[in-house]
Amino acid sequence: MEKAKPRTKAVPRDPFEIAGQQVAAGTSATIEIPVSRLSTNTEVSLRIRVVHGAKPGPVIFVSGSVHGDEIIGVEIARRLLNQVSAKRLAGTLLCIPIVNAYGFIAHQRYLPDRRDLNRVFPGSAKGSLAAQLAHTFTNEVIARCELGIDLHSAGLHRTNLPQIRISDGRPRAEELALVFGAPAIIVSKLREGSLRQTAADHGCDVLLLEAGEALRFDELSIRIGVQGILRVMAHLGMGVRLPRKAGANSARSSRTSWVRAPEGGIFRATKSSGALVEKDEPVGYLTDPFGDEDVAVLSPLTGIIIGRSNLPVVNQGDALVHVAQVERAGTVEQRLDDIEEAAFADGLFDEDEIV
Repeated sequence: MEKAKPRTKAVPRDPFEIAGQQVAAGTSATIEIPVSRLSTNTEVSLRIRVVHGAKPGPVIFVSGSVHGDEIIGVEIARRLLNQVSAKRLAGTLLCIPIVNAYGFIAHQRYLPDRRDLNRVFPGSAKGSLAAQLAHTFTNEVIARCELGIDLHSAGLHRTNLPQIRISDGRPRAEELALVFGAPAIIVSKLREGSLRQTAADHGCDVLLLEAGEALRFDELSIRIGVQGILRVMAHLGMGVRLPRKAGANSARSSRTSWVRAPEGGIFRATKSSGALVEKDEPVGYLTDPFGDEDVAVLSPLTGIIIGRSNLPVVNQGDALVHVAQVERAGTVEQRLDDIEEAAFADGLFDEDEIV
């Protein structure tokens, strides 16, 4: 009779080190990294939830509120953390629901120094407040990760169809964007000083989710965000629950155009986010307050509406509707309907989570 082979003892995984602190494998911890102080001398920190899996795997980050009024990422991060267990996780998740705490507290996009945080990366330890925060995030988060998922929304008085933005020439990012399963994938250039540009310089791919509007939650955007992140993590073999498959392939675009108001007045939109529009088809009408004349506002492209203004009162030149030229335009509306249906069909959340 053959003797049983001795069982190999698992080698414990090393702790995860960040900002001079350690997080043991199979555990999670909230790490606070001091950044600066408010005028009241109150310290403001970059707060990071480190979920260090019991098993080896990739290190990724999920970040929200780089712009302080883009709060949808906070709710996506909260729900995501409810679905991730350090004991089952393979790899490490760095979750930063609020990057720009200054703007978040004030309900403002920018920092107190009036700088856009997403234009000052990689920052500087001795620069402006924005530069210091960007420097901290670059060195403590981006430099440790191979993938980031950065959560954004439209600005004030605008809303975005959930969409993943990636840069051209990064095949791994494109692969993961397809796995994410958002309604649209937009290939866009990297901006100098952006988080995405700095991540690329560090060899870290980034999926940027644009969804919803500033200072508001919406359930579709939140569900697509949470489910998409979990799909990506499952694809990377990180040991998380795989949610329902995306309802259809994302619409893909590498060309977008904002339709601007040809004159000032009151704008009545006739197309909603996700709607298919033909070139030269009206997306809405402009009129003066007396209603004497309607001016049709026409789409410059055949594609889908990926963003629009919610503010009917407009001046000449204001951005009204954002159109993305898409491949396979004839099937796009049905595909977007399938994605929305799949997002709500997944039993990912308890009923009391839904407002």
